[in-house]
Amino acid sequence: MTSVASAAVLAGVLTAPAAWAAVPARPGDAGAACTTTYTVTGRTVAVRRPAWNDGPVARPDSPVDHYVHRGDVLASCTAAIARTPSGPAYRKCGRTGSTWRVVRGGQIPATCLRRN
Repeated sequence: MTSVASAAVLAGVLTAPAAWAAVPARPGDAGAACTTTYTVTGRTVAVRRPAWNDGPVARPDSPVDHYVHRGDVLASCTAAIARTPSGPAYRKCGRTGSTWRVVRGGQIPATCLRRN
């Protein structure tokens, strides 16, 4: 192997881990780069995870993953919209709505959040 070829191989070995570091290791790590933050305005709000037969959007009776409290700051770059023919999908935090914000652990009603 010539010195030029060995230098090219060595350069490839040294730069490859740096390129791998830019790719998230797990799909859950992709939310770490989100810069849009929201403050919880409701007193205690459930973060709900859609049941296996609910589809991609949570419902007011979906299983609770965990709770967040007033003043907590959450990152969310994605919204899930519940389409219902009869009107709003839920009534939470004193308002009706159909938009759920996707946060770590599940989804939370957008009416219980204030954008920072």
